[in-house]
Amino acid sequence: METLDMATILLEAYQLADKINESPEVEEYLRTKQQLSEDQEAQKMIREFHKVKDQFEEAQRFGIFHPNYHEAKEKAVQWQEKLRKHPTIHSYLVAEEQLDRLLHEVSRTIAHAVSESVKVPGNDPVFPIGAKGCGGCASHSSS
Repeated sequence: METLDMATILLEAYQLADKINESPEVEEYLRTKQQLSEDQEAQKMIREFHKVKDQFEEAQRFGIFHPNYHEAKEKAVQWQEKLRKHPTIHSYLVAEEQLDRLLHEVSRTIAHAVSESVKVPGNDPVFPIGAKGCGGCASHSSS
């Protein structure tokens, strides 16, 4: 078996990254991310959501024994739903999910090319309140 030259592997990895960066998924993600960063109403909503999320996380430390746990959880879930209904945020979340699927598929393909038994990290949402969405609204900063 031939030993692979690390420089060759890195070069091919950079070429793959370039192809991914030229994909429609990345183009759409960057476009919607820019729109989101410029949408003042959406930014205000995201900042408010992060306050609510922080309150829920504080209550979650104590679980159902916290006096405001259920109220904080319900409020966070309602805010998630409200965010998903905002057109700019919704577009961003859809683009983010499509890009995530592309990156996961590439990761899975590479891992399984090595061996079918190689574990590939899942695409579980980061924010544990309920349904997907806006745990990844890290775009509350204009980057």
